[in-house]
Amino acid sequence: MKALSNWTTNRIFSYVHGNHLVYNTCWEDPRLDREVMKLTTSDEVVMITSAGCNALDYALDAPRSVHAVDMNFRQNALLELKIAGIRKLEFEDFFSLFGDGGNPLFPEWYRKALRDELSPQSQSYWDRRTHFFSRKKPSDSFYHRGTTGAFGRLLATYCKLNGIYEDALRLFTFDTLEEQRELYFGKIRDRFWGEGIRRALRTDIALSMIGVPRAQRDHLEATCAQSVSSFMEDSMEAVFTRLPTADNYFWRLYLAGRYTESCCPEYLKRENFEKLKGGLVNLVHTHTNNLTSFLRSHPGRFSRFVLLDHMDWLSTQDSTLLQSEWQAIFDKAQPDAMALWRSGGFEVDFVDPLQIDHAGQTRRVGDMLTYDTATAADCHQRDRVHTYGSFYIARLNP
Repeated sequence: MKALSNWTTNRIFSYVHGNHLVYNTCWEDPRLDREVMKLTTSDEVVMITSAGCNALDYALDAPRSVHAVDMNFRQNALLELKIAGIRKLEFEDFFSLFGDGGNPLFPEWYRKALRDELSPQSQSYWDRRTHFFSRKKPSDSFYHRGTTGAFGRLLATYCKLNGIYEDALRLFTFDTLEEQRELYFGKIRDRFWGEGIRRALRTDIALSMIGVPRAQRDHLEATCAQSVSSFMEDSMEAVFTRLPTADNYFWRLYLAGRYTESCCPEYLKRENFEKLKGGLVNLVHTHTNNLTSFLRSHPGRFSRFVLLDHMDWLSTQDSTLLQSEWQAIFDKAQPDAMALWRSGGFEVDFVDPLQIDHAGQTRRVGDMLTYDTATAADCHQRDRVHTYGSFYIARLNP
């Protein structure tokens, strides 16, 4: 029965990720990544695309290049559309799309200005989906699209039905942690965390919608002795009672369905938009591929690898896939390169034991990594998303 359950779960996750735009915004805090990576004009970055927000964020530090790689072409299509918008639109129009979630003029802008900037595959995708941004009524929003957007819409509806929606939005207006704690503990926590939401977070469909495969859930529960719902309850408590919420655009987005100019990703701030438009956006390149194949085919070497949390899933599919990926990483790493990754679990035990060939010898990956555990722990505590179990910073020292 467990084998059948795992097969069904994997089929659901594969269907969701193989047939839909999953992420309409990045769910990793780029402020921490940039703080750690300290990008310079000599750095070459390779990363998982996700929704492309963080690729544009990294470009603001003017590295030599940012290569965004994703197996789901829809994620790259979204980043390509953002790049096209930065090149061809003025700030107010661009913000109406990616900040406010849509504009009735989008189909015209797409046809006249944006489409020719896209790859053929991305053109084919957006030709049939201009309604994602066309906003036929004020409540429409691109951020209700994609599977995470659908989950966010359900979350907002759940809050409205429980009479806590307006109070939840108020959490992002306070200046002090004391005000946040008073509202969260006094009016929100007990009414939000009912049996319905706990039961939903135990289902494969709900977790697949937000990009959490069964392997990641199993890894989380094995390493922290908590259910997903208990872990999420602790995460929300940390976000809303121990961290300032005024600039927490991650959580605000899924309640409101849109950003504000003061609470949004860096690429959506006027001064940063102008920097990207002035040339920095040209540093970002998209690739529809898996990371291993991209690294093997790309002629250059990289100084920064941003791996997100995909190894949680990859480690359970086939150990040779993860081994091949780390082989490719070391083969294409510049001296003193750095890798960042996150995990749903409280600790990762599947990287260090991997064995790869290096300089004519078989070496353990863990013996060629130097972890900065103190900085990683500090960053993890300050993470505005706060839904990962752990964060890793490692120097590659073969």
